[in-house]
Amino acid sequence: MTAIGTSVLRLEDERLLRGRGRFHDDTVRPGQLWLRVVRSPVAHARIVNVDTSAAEQLPGVVAVVTAADLPGRALIPVRQPHPGIDFTPYLQPPLATGFVRYAGEPVAAVLAEDPYLAEDAADLVVLEFDELPVVLDARAAAGSRLASRPDTPAEVGVVEFGYGDVDALFDTAAHVVSADLSVGRHSGTPLEPRGLVAEYDDRTERLTVWGASKVPYFNRRVLAGMLDLPEHRIHMLESDAGGSFGVRGEFYPEDLLVPMLALRTRRPVKWSEDRTEHMIAANHAREQQHHFELAFDEDHRLLAMRDEGWLDNGGYVRTHGAVVAALTAAMISGPYRLPACRSRIHIVTTNKTPIGTYRAPGRFQHNFVREHVLDVAADRLGADPVELRRRNLLDHTELPFRRPMQIFGAPMLLDGSDHLGHFDTSREEFGYERWRAQARAARESGRLVGAGCAVILEKAGLGHDSAVVDVGVTGAVRVAMGGSGSGQGVETVMAQIVAAEFDIAPDTVKVVLSDTDILPDGAGSFASRTTVVGGTAAKFAAEAVIAKARRVAAVLLGVEPGELVVRGGEMVVAANPEQRVPLGRIATVCFTPQFVRTGEEPGLVGRGTYVADAMTYPYGAHYALTEVDPQTGRVRLLRYAVSYEIGKAVNPRMVHGQIYGGAVQGIGGALLEEFRYDERGIPLSTTFNEYRWPRLSDLPDIQVAVYEDSPAPGNPLGVRGAGEGGTAGVGAAIANAVRDALQLRGHVGSLPLHPERVLGLLRDAPRHV
Repeated sequence: MTAIGTSVLRLEDERLLRGRGRFHDDTVRPGQLWLRVVRSPVAHARIVNVDTSAAEQLPGVVAVVTAADLPGRALIPVRQPHPGIDFTPYLQPPLATGFVRYAGEPVAAVLAEDPYLAEDAADLVVLEFDELPVVLDARAAAGSRLASRPDTPAEVGVVEFGYGDVDALFDTAAHVVSADLSVGRHSGTPLEPRGLVAEYDDRTERLTVWGASKVPYFNRRVLAGMLDLPEHRIHMLESDAGGSFGVRGEFYPEDLLVPMLALRTRRPVKWSEDRTEHMIAANHAREQQHHFELAFDEDHRLLAMRDEGWLDNGGYVRTHGAVVAALTAAMISGPYRLPACRSRIHIVTTNKTPIGTYRAPGRFQHNFVREHVLDVAADRLGADPVELRRRNLLDHTELPFRRPMQIFGAPMLLDGSDHLGHFDTSREEFGYERWRAQARAARESGRLVGAGCAVILEKAGLGHDSAVVDVGVTGAVRVAMGGSGSGQGVETVMAQIVAAEFDIAPDTVKVVLSDTDILPDGAGSFASRTTVVGGTAAKFAAEAVIAKARRVAAVLLGVEPGELVVRGGEMVVAANPEQRVPLGRIATVCFTPQFVRTGEEPGLVGRGTYVADAMTYPYGAHYALTEVDPQTGRVRLLRYAVSYEIGKAVNPRMVHGQIYGGAVQGIGGALLEEFRYDERGIPLSTTFNEYRWPRLSDLPDIQVAVYEDSPAPGNPLGVRGAGEGGTAGVGAAIANAVRDALQLRGHVGSLPLHPERVLGLLRDAPRHV
């Protein structure tokens, strides 16, 4: 049997669907205290005074802390530095120090005997501010300084990627098409907001933290440094999590406050974020403006691409550093044959909530920009938008293809097999030409119906991860790895990969994720890398177990190791299947003197570390058929489809689900979701009444086609990341479909295309010509 490539039921679902999941809020410790964060009600101000006296006198309040009570002047570091950019002046302190730079910034923290007391006490903390002018437009602010940072520019730095003589090619191009486009601010809004529980044990002198997710090992290192507590005295335990999408699990101010106060009070401390806190305090994402240009020769072949972008970073640089800007700029060329390209992204601080990564960071934005301008260009050139893409996509004769540049220090080797072929196949599979014909016929009857498409290039699988696999004396198999689960099914995928090595059923494999006491280090789950990198580490660890089992079994059975194969959790003599020994029996003897060697781990244990020194590049295409209501401006999706090259699907149904869910989130960002602010920088989207998710009635039957035509050459599983491809092209495809529906000769301007914006396009169409 092989467990890889089979749509086994998710192992997590037995627990989650029966209500047996254990989320951070399910952790209740004896004597537990509750934390409430006091947040700034204004976007930009000098802190004149923080009066905590009334809150401290409320019965049941244990402590009220401000920045003055924190160790040193700790700043939350970035996870990944960027060459040439010093983030230090822009890093966030856990509690505001001297100034507040966005509404919602933590200013004080209240600790009380129950959550209601903590909230009441927080309301008694008196904040006195001297308000300062706010900056809310990154492009306008790029050359200025915030009043709260007079010695440093608002622009943190510029991230630039590219190759070739871009300007010379533009100078000689037969055709140049340009546009100014922007993407609105939205982000992941998981069903379960964030939270942590921390407890210090005086007997063991150890601090335990429940609720860590995404990057618990990085967070442990940061916490150890801030608390001056050795890492081995901090135990991070993952809980179930109700969604992440990149937002959950970064090191936020609360990730210091909760453990620090548990350490100081010697009592357990819990913090559970409410919805409004999440909307104003967790990482926002996406907001960018671009001036984008394409140069073509007389035959409509792309010569060069030139992009200048401004990323609204919010009030501080958080742990993502320049990652969003880098992924925007580095991959903007997409899957095209492009002699020269340059993208420069200005990272600019404003007085909004700081940003981070959110499903397909950078790609949602640059795919919208590039693919939308391609449609505008097709009209200007008198070309068909599909044929314009076909003419310029890389095909099977050119791949794999090396771009003369690097991403995060790794060579950019497009390792797919045929981008043009994928586009042609998926159009045929979905019947896209019929969609276009339907749209034309509908328009002839007076309806505003349009079809749009977009091709995407994704990335996945850079960096390292580790795993350990052990087989017990009963034959039970356990794998511990550094990834984390937030609902995406990591447990199931890891079980399938390890089960395949032992030829056993996946549901017999126990998976432990990100327990820092079992595995010394893990990189975590982000950037569509867990199956690619962590899965390969788990495979290597299982192979190490099998190598030892084969050596020991050979002795037990009196044969040569090469005569043995693994079948059904046993080592079997290939030529005589009746001659066999179970792995549990092998594990038992591995503790006896005969099989314990100096320098070798006793028992049947294998460890694996995999380092991907280059990314793998999945790819796909998105298609939309939309209808615009001319009275309300509402965009109704009539059809939507996504095709995606996954290399190898460990669990095809789960890959399908990942792409489907990603597409729904992309639809939200393309049509509905937006964090808005008033002129003072006060958030206007603080509940789901103001911040609209797509509802089931907003969605058509989304078609998903998963292709396994091009196994990734860079890892032994042949897998490519699946987590973000469903999101990456939605904004582009929908924008193109709306443009087609309205028969604009120009562009749509901005995402999301909510009704008032579409009504504006209808009213002001001549300005877009």
